[in-house]
Amino acid sequence: MARDPRIDSYIEGRAEFARPILSWIRERFHAAVPEVEETIKWSHPFFTLGGKPLANMASFKAHASFGFWNRQDNETGKEGEAMGQFGRIESLDDLPPAEEVERLIREAVVLLGEAKPARPRAAPKPEAEVPPELTEALAADDAAAATFNAFPPGCRREYCEWIAEAKRPETKAKRVAEAVSWMREGKRRNWKYENC
Repeated sequence: MARDPRIDSYIEGRAEFARPILSWIRERFHAAVPEVEETIKWSHPFFTLGGKPLANMASFKAHASFGFWNRQDNETGKEGEAMGQFGRIESLDDLPPAEEVERLIREAVVLLGEAKPARPRAAPKPEAEVPPELTEALAADDAAAATFNAFPPGCRREYCEWIAEAKRPETKAKRVAEAVSWMREGKRRNWKYENC
């Protein structure tokens, strides 16, 4: 896979001790997974596969770091010493042999491909119960009724709940009048905040 020139620039701009470390890690990825993709995320070099994050590396003032995106699946025992799973990397001697790193990369790819259980979707909310006061007002105003009926369920629910939660009849009447006026203009309940 093509190499991202931004990563070349990133490596060239790092401290002298970090350049061989970052280049070596990069080579391990291309040797282990030729189809790996390179990118920059959060100002650090990232390795992705099929658009999914696989691993990242970074360089700091006195050390470099490297770690897999799914850290819990690839524990090394050096977690917590620095960002990533390999602790503070100050020289190539702080890293495992090339064969072991490439094996870990291939294992991370396998784990990346395994399907994670999808979160169950919440059941859709039922259609809002239209307060009788609003039903009556909409029956008398065709433009407002057409807008209300064209709204998606969530927008209708916002208006219905806003009117229904009024405790005093005067407040409810005021809200119905405002709602009908806004709907006549095609406005949603929280139209004031749509362009914030």
